[in-house]
Amino acid sequence: MTSHQSSSFERGTDGPKVILAGLDGSAPSLRAAAYAAGLARRQQSLLAIVYVQPVVMAGTAMGMPVPAAAPDGLAEDLIREVRASAERLRDLYEVRWEFHTFQGDPYSGLVQAADELTADAVVVGASEQAGHRIVGSVAVRLVKAGRWPVTVVP
Repeated sequence: MTSHQSSSFERGTDGPKVILAGLDGSAPSLRAAAYAAGLARRQQSLLAIVYVQPVVMAGTAMGMPVPAAAPDGLAEDLIREVRASAERLRDLYEVRWEFHTFQGDPYSGLVQAADELTADAVVVGASEQAGHRIVGSVAVRLVKAGRWPVTVVP
């Protein structure tokens, strides 16, 4: 009688299958997405481009999270721009890719996306906000989570 070992999924053992790139429309995030596209092309990986739409807690909505109010559909405009940026990246590289939108704060949204998409690596742009030097950027928090290799693109 032969013993049967159950094989479990192990991330990153044969190279990345899914590379997640966080994209918010900022110049560093666009550079990060371009870098991730190059990685995905060379590794023959799936590029998952993720935009995290901010949410706010509405006191009158009994604590239910709702999309952040943006004047004149600013959030929808940003989503359109992020999608257009993703299309431009696709034209630059022959790469399999998907675009996903999640809601929440950037860190939690990227963690959720990486978990749900079974990401093997995460690529994000360096923060341009001065306050992140004190509190900690999304990139630093992702690195500290220690769940995926994280590349931070300046």
